[in-house]
Amino acid sequence: MVRVSSTPITHAVKTVAGGLLGAAALLLAGAAGASAAPSSAPCILAARACVDLSSQQAWLMRDGNVTYGPVPVATGKASAPTDPGTFHVFWKDLHHRSSAFHNAPMPYSVFFNGGDAFHEDSVAVRSNGCVHLTRSAAQSFYNTLHVGDVVQVVP
Repeated sequence: MVRVSSTPITHAVKTVAGGLLGAAALLLAGAAGASAAPSSAPCILAARACVDLSSQQAWLMRDGNVTYGPVPVATGKASAPTDPGTFHVFWKDLHHRSSAFHNAPMPYSVFFNGGDAFHEDSVAVRSNGCVHLTRSAAQSFYNTLHVGDVVQVVP
């Protein structure tokens, strides 16, 4: 083992390095805490997916903590609203096509309330009851949610 004598320069380098490492640790801890704040999603602890109709946002959650989101969504239009309530995922279909809407593609579909599903589509266009997600968000919801998981939609 080589011992380096402590000079004012090596002491200053150690002090700065230690300070930078401490600051980085605080920033990482703060970022992790902010993304997992349970109060940032308005759903129950048991919800794995949360949709807020008023803010047009959705989250993935585990034990009340946000694991993904918020992401923008487009939910049902006035003539075909997305129902609020607590539901369960009952079916998933990676390459679903709508039998009700002229064979329209609904990739990454996760069905939770009858014909209502999370799926990829424009978040700028209101749906017929489904929850439209961007492609990357739809992939995350599809890959994370499983049959039986709780989905909560709040007004």
